[in-house]
Amino acid sequence: MGAQLRVYKRRIQAVTATKKITKAMEMIAASRIVKAQRKVAASKPYATELTRAVTAVATGSNAKHPLTTEVEAPTRAAVLLVTSDRGLAGGYSSNAIKAAERLRERLASEGKEVDTYIVGRKGVAYYGFRERKVEDSWTGFTDNPAYSDAKRIAAPLIEAIQKETAEGGVDELHIVFTEFVSMMTQNAVDDRMLPLSLDEVAEESTRKGEILPLFDFEPSAEDVLDALLPRYVESRIYNALLQAAASEHAARRRAMKSATDNAGDLIKSLSRLANAARQAEITQEISEIVGGASALADATAGSDK
Repeated sequence: MGAQLRVYKRRIQAVTATKKITKAMEMIAASRIVKAQRKVAASKPYATELTRAVTAVATGSNAKHPLTTEVEAPTRAAVLLVTSDRGLAGGYSSNAIKAAERLRERLASEGKEVDTYIVGRKGVAYYGFRERKVEDSWTGFTDNPAYSDAKRIAAPLIEAIQKETAEGGVDELHIVFTEFVSMMTQNAVDDRMLPLSLDEVAEESTRKGEILPLFDFEPSAEDVLDALLPRYVESRIYNALLQAAASEHAARRRAMKSATDNAGDLIKSLSRLANAARQAEITQEISEIVGGASALADATAGSDK
């Protein structure tokens, strides 16, 4: 019985140590969510105004540009998938990967070839394990992205959209990331970055009661769009990275809180089992003492006769 009690005590010590780790990770993730939310909020005005400026330039001219011009029969698309570098975040990365797989199937059903670009070690590991081709990948910054990271990611995508498909270019750019809705809700979404849907932007501006600004183009609308193209793609990617980082921290906080609670429940269960084993051991020892005393008394009585 003593061996069983020692086993319970060792398990309680191990679970208690694990609980301390998960609690610490929960607190760290909670502290980082606030900073990530502030960055998301700070990036939205720039991205919104840049989109409005691009829309105004496109609607105010007849310029044909990869930023705004739909290809009549698109045959190739690029998909940027944003996952995490680290685990212990519940289904955060797997949900984004599933959304990317659904997008890939939809594009394939439309007769389009898909070039995949990945952010985060989890996505790289998923595609590497399945030996699937990845055009480019970036890791090491998913929990705290900077604008310079968005620029590095945007460079090959911009180069691809500016090339002809026969030369290895693409007709569309899509991004799959986890949108931060609230502390409890994060949704994996896919969004088409290019070509920009002018009708959707115009409808959203009308719904909000906004009026698109008017611009004079110097030297030309094409040159303005050329200058805006990298800024637009970089800002969209940066905003997606920031939302993904906030979602990752929220998912990790929720997962670690669940792990901490489960560890606490397991400690209570093991403590009850240990107490029961201890009580059984004490009862057995008392029974042995009483039995020994009774036997000794009987033996003494026999010798007196």
